[in-house]
Amino acid sequence: MASSLPRQAMRLASSSTLRAAASRRCASTLQNTTARARSTQWTFPKESGKRSYSNLPPGGSPPPRETNKVAFWPFVAVIALGSGGYMLLVNRRKDMPPNPTSASAAATQAPSNPSTPTPAFDPSDVTVIFVLGGPGAGKGTQCARLVRDYGFTHLSAGDLLRAEQDRPGSQYGQLIRDCIKNGAIVPMEVTVALLENAMRDTLVSAGTTKGRFLIDGFPRKMDQAVKFEEVVCPAKMVLFYDCPEAEMEKRLLERGKTSGREDDNAESIRKRFRVFVETSMPVVEYFAKRGIVVKVDSTPGPEKVAEETRAQLKRVFGDKF
Repeated sequence: MASSLPRQAMRLASSSTLRAAASRRCASTLQNTTARARSTQWTFPKESGKRSYSNLPPGGSPPPRETNKVAFWPFVAVIALGSGGYMLLVNRRKDMPPNPTSASAAATQAPSNPSTPTPAFDPSDVTVIFVLGGPGAGKGTQCARLVRDYGFTHLSAGDLLRAEQDRPGSQYGQLIRDCIKNGAIVPMEVTVALLENAMRDTLVSAGTTKGRFLIDGFPRKMDQAVKFEEVVCPAKMVLFYDCPEAEMEKRLLERGKTSGREDDNAESIRKRFRVFVETSMPVVEYFAKRGIVVKVDSTPGPEKVAEETRAQLKRVFGDKF
C-alpha cells in the first residue's frame, strides 16, 4: 500500500504538468488568432451590402476606377447637319423652274450620228437600180432595152472606168488599166466618184432633180455597196441576172472576136468568174436579205429575158412605172 502511493503521486504530478502545458499552448494560439483578426480590416460597400476584403491601411480610400467614355455628340451633330442640308436642297429645287435644255432633250430623240454622210441625191427624186450578174450574163443588152422602154439612164461602171483610163492626163488611168487586165476590182473611191459625177451631169443636162438610173456591173464588193448608198443614193432594186459559167464564157469568147477588150480572153474571163463568186455574190446575198433583189434567169435569148425583166419591174413598181 505504501509503495503504491508514491507511484500514484508521480502519475498525478505528471498529469498536472501535462494539463498546464496544454493550457499554455491554448492561450498562445488564442493570442495569435486575436492578433491576426485585429490586423485584418473588414469593409462593407454601401451600394451592395456584400462583404469585401481590403488590404488598405486604416483610413485609406479605394483608387478611382478607369472608364472609357465615348463622346457621341459629334456624330449626332454631323447627321443633323447633313439632314438639314438635304432638306434645304430639295426645297430649293422645288421652287426652281424646269431646265429648258433638259426638257427639249427629253422631248426629242437623240440626233443621228453626225459622222454619217448625207447622200448626194434624194431617193424620193432619184431611182437607182443596181444591175448585177456574172461576166457575160447579158447585163448590157438588157439595160439597153430598159432605157428604150422606161427612159432609164444607163451607167456602166466598166464603161466609165475604161473612159477614165483613156482620158488624157487621168491620174487613175494606169491603175484602172492594170486592174481591168488582171480581172481585179478598181478601188471603190474611184468608181463611186465616177458614178456620182455621171449622175450629176445627167441631171444638170436635163435641168431637173428627178431621174432613173441603171447602174450596170456595180457594186462588185460590199464596201462599194455601203459607200455608194451612204454618199450617192440608196438603191430601190437589184436586178440579178443569173447564168451558168459555161454559157457566160462562150458569150465572152464570141464577143472578144470583135470587141477589142483586153479582158475578153480565156485567162481573164476565168479570173473574173472567181472574183465575181468571191466578192460580188456576197453583195447579192446582202441585198437579198433586205428584200430588194429580183432574180432573172438570163440563159434564154435576149427577148425572153427582157419580157421577164419587164414583168418583174411591173410587179415591184406597178403599172405606172
